[in-house]
Amino acid sequence: MQGLRPGLTARRLLPLRFPPRPPGPRLMSGQAAGALERAMDELLRRAVPPKPVYELREKTPAPAEGQCADFVSFYGGLAETAERAELLGRLARGFGVDHGQVAEQSAGVLQLRQQQREAAVLLQAEDRLRYALVPRYRGLFHHISKLDGGVRFLVQLRADLLEAQSLKLVEGPDVREMNGVLKGMLSEWFSSGFLNLERVTWHSPCEVLQKISESEAVHPVKNWMDMKRRVGPYRRCYFFSHCSTPGEPLVVLHVALTGDISSNIQAIVKESPPSETEEKNRIAAAIFYSISLTQQGLQGVELGTFLIKRVVKELQREFPHLEVFSSLSPIPGFTKWLLGLLSSQTKEHGRNELFTDLECKEISEIIGGPINEALKLRLSSSEWVQSEKLVRALQAPLMRLCAWYLYGEKHRGYALNPVANFHLQNGAVLWRINWMADVSLKGITSSCSLMANYRYFLEETGPNSTSYLGSKNIKASEQVLSLVAQFQKNSKL
Repeated sequence: MQGLRPGLTARRLLPLRFPPRPPGPRLMSGQAAGALERAMDELLRRAVPPKPVYELREKTPAPAEGQCADFVSFYGGLAETAERAELLGRLARGFGVDHGQVAEQSAGVLQLRQQQREAAVLLQAEDRLRYALVPRYRGLFHHISKLDGGVRFLVQLRADLLEAQSLKLVEGPDVREMNGVLKGMLSEWFSSGFLNLERVTWHSPCEVLQKISESEAVHPVKNWMDMKRRVGPYRRCYFFSHCSTPGEPLVVLHVALTGDISSNIQAIVKESPPSETEEKNRIAAAIFYSISLTQQGLQGVELGTFLIKRVVKELQREFPHLEVFSSLSPIPGFTKWLLGLLSSQTKEHGRNELFTDLECKEISEIIGGPINEALKLRLSSSEWVQSEKLVRALQAPLMRLCAWYLYGEKHRGYALNPVANFHLQNGAVLWRINWMADVSLKGITSSCSLMANYRYFLEETGPNSTSYLGSKNIKASEQVLSLVAQFQKNSKL
């Protein structure tokens, strides 16, 4: 990386993470808060470049580098989440689109259409309208991106914005619009043409191994021996880095090379491989068992989809005979959804529409109480898996409930579960639901030990993706569809 220019501190631009923050927003005294707000207003007035008139848009010189550097430096000096949220809120509300200009240019376009003017005049009017729709803060982001480390800074700034929104420190349509604008810019800067695919091995730099270990969000790495297994024989680990920061992971994919489609995660992350030397004839399937984004500011930027596609090509070059590609995916949110159903049924005078009469009788005898309330208590902890009888009794009803959760529960017509939605958008098939597939504490408490395989039939991913995104059709296997039919027959939601 080039040396930092004047006004840009390494503390802010070299690390992608800001220093650790206090647990909550700090309350300032009225006098101090007023002084800070005035400083913010003065900073934004200087740093956000005024928008040139349309005729001079390509002739106006860029603002002095120091103006953008002042914003970066000031922002980096705000240690509190609430302070950063306040600055971002003021930027979004005060330096967005000039709605008066938009209305004026829109009226001009409509008038020209009614007058049926020639195409060139109408196209120029539409270009003026497009220009009016560009918010002022976009210019600030654009010029910051040209600074050394500027894109990194904007990735962290968006991470801060997302955090502030989740904490409801800053809200409103202006803030959501600024988030969308910044996400769009990052999507351009991090498009697949600027990304490098890199493989991680035990001989990779220690710093890379450490980052991969720390960023693993799906199945946490316990120690160095665990990490060594995950990059050793019959395992592959790849990541995307940006061309401006080679060697720095943005999104990481872990792959297991197996003889069949895996149905249990502990067999992958805990058990040692069959031998220290890979035998290609023992490899018949590639299992994507973890994909993790290392930079929260890149949420929503299409990195994971591109990474899977690139890794498939890489594996096919290494193993030309390899034809089976599948995920082994967690089902976050299933337990929460199920507990919500049990709670709602308990409130409605103890009625039960999730289980058959025979299942109710068997489960009640095991847990010793009314099924809804008692089962809710059991599933709220991980202790229920210690009862073999209860595990057997719950397998059939929880399998069909999970199938419905993945296949039938929707948000705006698409799969409610975010992991399912991700793989279905990629064109995968909801292929198999696995019982007792993740018996870790996290797996039991978040998804009642269930995991799903999303299978990638390479020749079908394009049509499947188009069908899902366009018509909201979910492609599923016979096993899943059979479980869904059982749910529809035995449960009356």
